Amino acid sequence: MIRMKAAIVAQVRQPIVVDEVELDDPHEGEVQVRLVASGVCHSCLHAADGSWADIPTPIVLGDEGAGIVAKVGRGVTDIKEGDHAILSWAPSCGLCHYCVTGRPVHCERRSTQPARLPDGGTRMRWRGETLYRFGTVASHSEYTTVPSSSAIKIRDDVPLTTVALIGCSVMTGVGAVLNTAQVPAGATVAIWGAGGIGLNVVQGAALAAAGEIIVVDVLDNKLEFARKFGATRTINARELDPVSEIRALTRRGVEYAFVATGNVNAIEQAWQSLANAGTCVVIGMPGTGEMVQIPGRGIAGSERVMRGSFYGSARTRVDFPRMVELYRSGKLDIDGLINRKFTLDQADEAYRALAAGELARGVIVNDV
Repeated sequence: MIRMKAAIVAQVRQPIVVDEVELDDPHEGEVQVRLVASGVCHSCLHAADGSWADIPTPIVLGDEGAGIVAKVGRGVTDIKEGDHAILSWAPSCGLCHYCVTGRPVHCERRSTQPARLPDGGTRMRWRGETLYRFGTVASHSEYTTVPSSSAIKIRDDVPLTTVALIGCSVMTGVGAVLNTAQVPAGATVAIWGAGGIGLNVVQGAALAAAGEIIVVDVLDNKLEFARKFGATRTINARELDPVSEIRALTRRGVEYAFVATGNVNAIEQAWQSLANAGTCVVIGMPGTGEMVQIPGRGIAGSERVMRGSFYGSARTRVDFPRMVELYRSGKLDIDGLINRKFTLDQADEAYRALAAGELARGVIVNDV
């Protein structure tokens, strides 16, 4: 067991506190990682502000991180002390139906209880009580203990402070385009939301050689970010009706619409913007109990498809190293996503900046 600092949400809608917590040594099949960097993610904000009502507290936030393996538990053979790793919030057993059929993000042996490891434990305590962990990873901390399948070994000549973002926003956004939707070259694409994930959908669409990449948001600074990453057109939804604008631009609607926000109105707009036989890919998670309304009569006749994309349909052992190589080759800009860095002690400030729409992607960097 070690003592370390971590950023904690003790109660929703209260300031994030940084305090000393206890972390157990890795159990069988687990590894302990010294965190170098951790991304500031909107999913964590939803937990902190109470939008996702099923998240227990107190909880350590952070579902996107990278670091150096400090200890390995019994039976771990695929990674060792000193290895560099990107953390995945989707541990996988490698043996269940979904793992062996190429969909490990749906592993049947993941914990059915929120904010816990697959065996139901958390390995963390604060002031004598159980401390929960966001997205398995709990990366807003100095160390974390995770299943070995959540620590994906990477080459050690890339900056962990940058490639940490592959662990969630890059994989989720780029993967939604390349893995989930498999967008063909020349396709017309529209994207709702230009936050950390939405900007990576933009990058994914550019990698796929999409013909038109239209980005919708309500903040001009976010739309400016989108243009830097490959958006060919942008629409401020506070000033213009995005459905009408998209139909005017494309004549028939877009072939692919991606929703990188949990706003249900955005999902409905994305559906309405589709051409016949188009596909709407929903990435963002709406708040607890929120419902999406789609007119039923037009579904069959239009042959439109709505589908979800969970973690960019990731196969993390394959896709994380692939994203690293795309970054090294200059085809994937991760450095440009980061417009502000914070220390662990500034975690509350980081989430206030995220909520205010100031961040493309913020990163919490530990002293190393």
